[in-house]
Formats: sequence, structure tokens, C-alpha cells
Amino acid sequence: MADELDRLLARIRACQLCAAELPHGVRPVLQASTTSRLLIVSQAPGRKVHASGVPFDDVSGDRLREWLGLDKPTFYDARRVAIVPMGFCFPGSARGADLPPRRECAPAWHPRLLPLLTNVDLTLAIGRYAQVGLLGARAGTSLTDTVRDWRTHLARGVLPLPHPSPRNQLWTKRNPWFAEELLPVLRERVSCALGANA
Repeated sequence: MADELDRLLARIRACQLCAAELPHGVRPVLQASTTSRLLIVSQAPGRKVHASGVPFDDVSGDRLREWLGLDKPTFYDARRVAIVPMGFCFPGSARGADLPPRRECAPAWHPRLLPLLTNVDLTLAIGRYAQVGLLGARAGTSLTDTVRDWRTHLARGVLPLPHPSPRNQLWTKRNPWFAEELLPVLRERVSCALGANA
């Protein structure tokens, strides 16, 4: 199965499906292994990640690692952590914000990729696009509703989170339960999924 995943990752990294629609060019960014225990499904790489080719290589990544209680070596160890966005390439931006993930990407690749990640113990759905993509009809009518219902989703192995972008600091201030109730459980579950050395 590891060979199958390696072949699929090579195909994804060579994907040209949306090339004509990507103003900054094609650069799929993801990491995964058949041994990954934590799966992070996010939205799409931003401009800085597109430039570096490293998932969450930005301020959002710093904040996410703080939420998870993980250092960089653990976070970037694909044998432990898979990072699979809804869109693998930077979709561009408009009016100071990144565009949504390309719609072609997840339907083309997720059904082939996610079943190969058989050791995943916990899946994080980061942002509204990931939550709708993973939870479907079980997602709430808004990001806040979905994240507020995190206990229900966690019972099914998926923990919904807001995007860790600095733009969402107001959201976390308006929803103090996120830091008080959800983050401690998140860190505990991540630690359990990855082992005591996470």
C-alpha cells in the first residue's frame, strides 16, 4: 500500500487539472504516509506556502501548531501527520483574501488518497470548505455551528476547527469556549493519536 500511495502522491504533484485557472501556476502542496496517525484537511495553500512548497509555512501554521501543541519536526513528519487540503494549489487571491479552493481538486484526488491513509486516528477539518467536504450534510449551517458541535463530530473521529489565520482572531475572541473547552481536548487527542512524544 505504501508503494501505491507513493505513486498516487507523484501523480498528484504532477497534476495539471486546473493549470489554466491558476494565476500563479501549479504547485500541489501536501504530505501523507500510510503510517500517518493525524490527518489535517485544510482549505488550500496560501501565497507563502505556494512559494515554499511547505504546508502551513506561514503565520497560520504557527498558530495551528500552537493549537495542536506540536513542534515543527513532529508536524512535518509525514509518517505521523498527513496534510491534505481541499485544493492542493494556491488558487490566487482577490480583494486581499485568498480565493476558495478549486472545485476540481478534492473530487479528483480525495477518493483515491484518503482510503490509503488507513492508520489515521484523528482527522481535523480546518475551515468551512474542509468541513463541508468531509462532513457533508452533518456540517452545520455555518462554521461556528459546526465547530460548536465539535463533540458530536469528534465521536465520529473528525474535529472541526476554524482556520488559524490571523484574520480569525476576532472569531476566537467572540467564541471563548473554543480556547476554554475545545483546545484542551484537541491537544489531548493529538497527543494520544501521535503517542506520548508528540
